[in-house]
Amino acid sequence: MDTLRHVLGRWTKKVGEATRKAEDLAGNTWQHLRTSPSFAEAAMGRIAQGTKVLAEGGYEKIFRQTFETVVIPLHQLKSVNPSTSRVNHSEKYIQVISLDSHEFWFMGFLYYDAAVKCLQDVLQLHSFHFV
Repeated sequence: MDTLRHVLGRWTKKVGEATRKAEDLAGNTWQHLRTSPSFAEAAMGRIAQGTKVLAEGGYEKIFRQTFETVVIPLHQLKSVNPSTSRVNHSEKYIQVISLDSHEFWFMGFLYYDAAVKCLQDVLQLHSFHFV
């Protein structure tokens, strides 16, 4: 009985996630179609986008290809701080603070620990040279 309850609970969670994703996709598509000057042009754009997503292997791969490089001027850095979500410990962030106290939060690192170490080492080396 407990096994059945556990399986049904997992299945219910997966169905709920799939339903939410489908509702988001439908809502986004409708918003795109509704705000476009031409319904036919918007529909063709969504079809082209869907085709690209399928061909490229998903939204995450397209996102990584589009937003891969970040340039940070070292002379403007004040600190680099690793951070982890209190709710979900697998969500890790890096907070970068500039000399003018602007905060930047980065996430989605493939090699989080190496990125934190590299940024902190470079910041420390840069600070050491200009003290």
